Amino acid sequence: MLLGDIVLKNNVSLLFLSFFLFISCDHKHKEYVGNVLPYSRFPQEKELEGEVIELDTALFRYPFRIRIEGDKAIVMDLHGSDYYGHLFQYPSFQYLSSFGRRGDSPTEMLSMENFRLYNHELWTLDANKSELTRLDFSSSGDSLLREETVTLDEDILRPLDFAIYNDTTFVIPDYSGESRFLKVNCKGKLIEKIGAIPTANEKALQEARPALAQAWRSFLDYNLHNGVLAAVTQLGEVVEIYNLKDSTHVVRIGEHDEPEFKISDGYGIPTGIMGFSDVQVTDSAIYAVFHGTSFKEIARQSGRLPDGGKYIYVFSLEGEPLCKYVLDHYIYGIWVDEATKTIMATDVNNDQPILKFSFGSV
Repeated sequence: MLLGDIVLKNNVSLLFLSFFLFISCDHKHKEYVGNVLPYSRFPQEKELEGEVIELDTALFRYPFRIRIEGDKAIVMDLHGSDYYGHLFQYPSFQYLSSFGRRGDSPTEMLSMENFRLYNHELWTLDANKSELTRLDFSSSGDSLLREETVTLDEDILRPLDFAIYNDTTFVIPDYSGESRFLKVNCKGKLIEKIGAIPTANEKALQEARPALAQAWRSFLDYNLHNGVLAAVTQLGEVVEIYNLKDSTHVVRIGEHDEPEFKISDGYGIPTGIMGFSDVQVTDSAIYAVFHGTSFKEIARQSGRLPDGGKYIYVFSLEGEPLCKYVLDHYIYGIWVDEATKTIMATDVNNDQPILKFSFGSV
């Protein structure tokens, strides 16, 4: 089990492979150098109230991601019992159909980590099969049909997220620890390695890179218009911003610092906080869902805490903190429409799991 799989539950236990177990990553930054910059405050802080969207059907076990394109909304269920994805009319959220059937046949999925919309098509990632699948909308627009499956190279360690770079290339996190991200072509072949884990823990970089990479499990998003790739850590509070057009790179580290864990009785135990759970790069800013709940508090409350984050952090495309939104619900996934000043979000704690927030200019 990868350390990155902790997204599934609040009461988290983390397992490492035996040859990773000699390392302890409980490290605080003493100094910030180069492109690694601290942040602690946002110039603006605003409260947002969510509007609950009433659905006419009960589908979800763990609504994790949401995307909207035109008059269609797609919601991903991380623990879907029969299907991992569901298609709705937007903005009415009238249910249309489901896709990504759960099962072990060649046309079914063992998992769905994320999905992306690109050129009016949809790509999904199945980490358990190490496959990317392309689906297209039916002629009526009320269903998604499987068109193509790409098997990733065997030397690409179990991928937990992906972004679409262009018509022929994907970006996938590198869990070997040798680099930060991998560029993979449309045939699933590795073509380029990008960056390095921006940790201050030199010992881990030298002696346990795969374990460190798992601790640094991040969610990512890429905007093809401005060339900005953003990654936010699931543990700790690190935001990485790569501009793939001009090759600049900025790392912003918040007060909770980089991901932390210790080894105890053969288990990797997180010692810091649950950090971010989703990120979106728009044409003008970066929006990220932040939790900030310590694992001590999660253990003490023993499942009584709401699951998710009640903050949305907004950064400029250069990494400057802009605004902190404080929400009246705990959420996991977001979709931001800057034109209409709307944020759609998923709430795993309620039977009606879709929320709408309206926000002003940042």
